[in-house]
Formats: sequence, structure tokens, C-alpha cells
Amino acid sequence: MNISERDHTLIAFYLPQFHPVPENDEWWGKGFTEWRNVAKALPNFRGHYQPRIPADLGFYDLRVPQTREEQAELAMNYGIDGFCYYYYWFDGKKILDTPFNEMLKSGRPDFPFCLCWCNERWTRKWDGMDGVVLIESEYPEGSMQKLIRELIPVFNDKRYLHIKDRPFIIILRLDLLPDPRMTTDIWRQEAKDAGLGEIYIAAIRNFLTDDPKVYGLDAMIQFSPNWRKLSGLINYDDFEITNPYFNGGLIDYLQVAKTDLEQIKPRNYPLFPMVTPSWDNTPRMQDQPSIIYNSDPEWYGRTLQLMLNECEKHFKPGERIIFINAWNEWAEGAYLEPDLKYGHAFLEATLKAKNFGYQEGILNDFMERIKV
Repeated sequence: MNISERDHTLIAFYLPQFHPVPENDEWWGKGFTEWRNVAKALPNFRGHYQPRIPADLGFYDLRVPQTREEQAELAMNYGIDGFCYYYYWFDGKKILDTPFNEMLKSGRPDFPFCLCWCNERWTRKWDGMDGVVLIESEYPEGSMQKLIRELIPVFNDKRYLHIKDRPFIIILRLDLLPDPRMTTDIWRQEAKDAGLGEIYIAAIRNFLTDDPKVYGLDAMIQFSPNWRKLSGLINYDDFEITNPYFNGGLIDYLQVAKTDLEQIKPRNYPLFPMVTPSWDNTPRMQDQPSIIYNSDPEWYGRTLQLMLNECEKHFKPGERIIFINAWNEWAEGAYLEPDLKYGHAFLEATLKAKNFGYQEGILNDFMERIKV
């Protein structure tokens, strides 16, 4: 499916984690999914919104086809044009792939998608043991050929997103590859040899500094939140901390919006922007989370529309793509799905922004507030 050359395209990152797998049973206990962490999170300061409880879809299991259909229907109704599934592949070993596999096999939901290859190793960072490796990320000779050959049939799915007739794939951590340029060269040659033609390869920019052409990339994606730029903006002054062990970060959403919007400028390569509705990974790291405060549907909606405005000015047709982090990262507090506090408000703000429903005066006031 080709990304529109006229309209703006919103793609939400999608976490396929919410179903039991043997590895998580072994590491975290029988039947573990991140709903366990989400439900047991506690407030760290007065007024802190924790735990976050899902509304319409409940504590779902992604093995259930009806859940996946309802997610896609919600996304379509509120202006999301596709999901970007995180794809966990470690030299042939795949994990958390059941929902994706069932979506491919069944052809349902009939909703556009692409892939982001997550090539970071897994550790016990969640419980303070970052040095304990659960799955190592290794790249022996032949592994990149193996990966792209597995993905070529996926690229041929009629729902798979294309940019200018080229299937679109993202690499999360290009910087971790032993030879990034060799990887992209291998992928392109394998795709041509399979009769697929050119593919469109992007990577997350936050971990890179050079022009993407150095790595054989077609584009980069600016991840949000950009913690490298936000690390010096932590604020405790306005909060009554209630957790005596709290040692996390508190950052204003308006600073996040400012940082994200400052990245949109003319460049000699496509840089796709990203907006996050919120962020709070207290469920994963109770005492040392990163928390964005003042994240509400109104600020998020205004940020998204300003991003859309800037894409209109600076991006070519067919490249007016904005990513949203995320559709369902519940343990990171980054989700559009309805919860008990906001209901459909973040979804409604998404649709309003996509329809350019925020008036110029409101946007100008917002820009003045964040000084962009």
C-alpha cells in the first residue's frame, strides 16, 4: 500500500507484547505480560496519575483476533493511517511475534502496517539489573541475509506500507550493527535478487549523527521523547514527592513539544518527525522512572497539528509522514488507546489535529508558550 502523495500520514508504533510467551514466563513468572507492571504501579508524587487503567479494550490479550480488530477500528476512526510493529528478531530467534504472525496469516485486520526491527539486546534493566543479559543481540556472518529473506514475503503483503512503491522498513539501533552500510547494501541487493526492486530503509536518528546516505539509508526518524536533549530539564521544584525512594526525572511536556518541533527544518534528506502523547515508565521502574508531566490531550493535539503544519511547509508530497509514540506502550505511559481518566480524548485530539481543527490563534498562543 503506497503512502499517499497528497495527504499527511500518521503511523503509530505498536507493541506486540501483551500475550504470554515462554521466555517471559521464565524471566518474570508464569503468565507475565506488562499488564502486571501496569496494574501494580504506584504514584510517586501527589497528583501522579498511576496506575493507568485501560478502558474500552481492557487488559487485553493480543492473541485474541477481536482485540486486534477493535484496535485497528479505533485507529482508523481517529485518523491513524497505519501501525508500525516492533519486530524482535535475534539471528533467527523471534519473540513476541504471535500477534504479528496471526495478523499476517489471517489477513485481518485489514489495516496498513510496516516494521521496525528492534535490534537491542534484552536485559533485566526493569528491575535494576542492566548487566544481566536475557537475549544478546549478535550479528554473525549471514544473519542480515537471513533476516531480509524472511521479510521479503511480508513486504509483498497488500497491507504493507510503501513509500513511492518501495516497502518501508525501520532499524531501531543502526549504531549497534558492526557494519551498518554493509547491512543496508545486503538488504537492497537481496530485495532486487528476489524481484522486489528497491526498498526504503530508515533508522532512528537519535543514535546517529551523520547524513543517512553514509549508512545507505533513505531517511531518518526523530524519536520522541529525545532524552539526550531533555536530560538537563529535570524539575522537582513543583512537586510533593511521596515516594521516599524516588530518584527519577520529571520533565514538562511543553519542553518535549519544543524539542520535537525544533527538529522540523529543511534538510538534504527526509527526517520524519515523531510526537508522543505522554510518557511515564513508572510501571517498569517504580523508583527511577522518566515522567513527562503536563501531558494532556490538548497539549498533545496542538503539538501534532503544529508538526503537521511544518510538514506541509518543508516536506515533499509522499514524505509527509509523522510517527506517534505510541499506540499501546502502556508500561511507558505512551499510548493513544482509551484509559479510565481520559477516555477517547487523546484519540479525539489526534483526529482534530489531522483535520487541522485547532485555530491559528490557539496555535500561536501555544508556540509563544513554548517559545518556538
